[in-house]
Amino acid sequence: MGLQIAFVMGLAAIHLFAGKLQRLSALPRSAWLSFAGGVSVGYVFIHIFPALNDAHQTIEEHGPLVVLEHNAYIVALIGLSVFYGLEQVAKQHTRRDRVQMQVSPQKEKGVFWIHIGSFSLYNALIGYLLVYRDNQFPEIVFFFLAMGFHFLVNDHGLAQHHKHNYLAKGRWVLAAAVVSGWLVGNTYEVTEAVISLLYAFVAGGLVLNVLKEELPEDRHSRFWPFASGAAICAALLVFS
Repeated sequence: MGLQIAFVMGLAAIHLFAGKLQRLSALPRSAWLSFAGGVSVGYVFIHIFPALNDAHQTIEEHGPLVVLEHNAYIVALIGLSVFYGLEQVAKQHTRRDRVQMQVSPQKEKGVFWIHIGSFSLYNALIGYLLVYRDNQFPEIVFFFLAMGFHFLVNDHGLAQHHKHNYLAKGRWVLAAAVVSGWLVGNTYEVTEAVISLLYAFVAGGLVLNVLKEELPEDRHSRFWPFASGAAICAALLVFS
């Protein structure tokens, strides 16, 4: 439990302080951000994808979606689609404002809360899932490190997009969401099949958010730090 508390507090702290790291905002993209993106991608391919197969088997044996042949993968696709849809809603408002050469404060606030609301759900689920890795060592360590690097990349993107609003309000909401999810996980216990469904949903969101932040051309990402992060993460997961 002590290690679990330290990790959830660590994830919350990343949200509170990552947006203030001005050196990460330099162009070309900070090598640390590209390294963090590489670690997240490595975790997705070496751990998340194989774990979806385990989740599929668990749901198939006990879960409510046993009638679906590819249940865990369908839920992961739903997770990716949900977060992609929310991202597109936010981007459409931004594009319209750019075309009109003006930004409505009301629309700006709406886009901000769409982003914060979707990431709050995402963070709460990650905090919730952390509870169920308490006795899985070293998996809990890898989960914390991968999510920590992932939060660092997400925080940078949100801070760049929303600036003052994120630093004043958003980071506090996201930090609170991680802790809240963890508290709920310690209060309400669910079946292994439901955990597998939640994990699959988060996996879909993780795939989208990792690629969304690292791949676009305007990110000016650095290949070698990215590749190093992916390779180190893959080696640790394979040989641990």
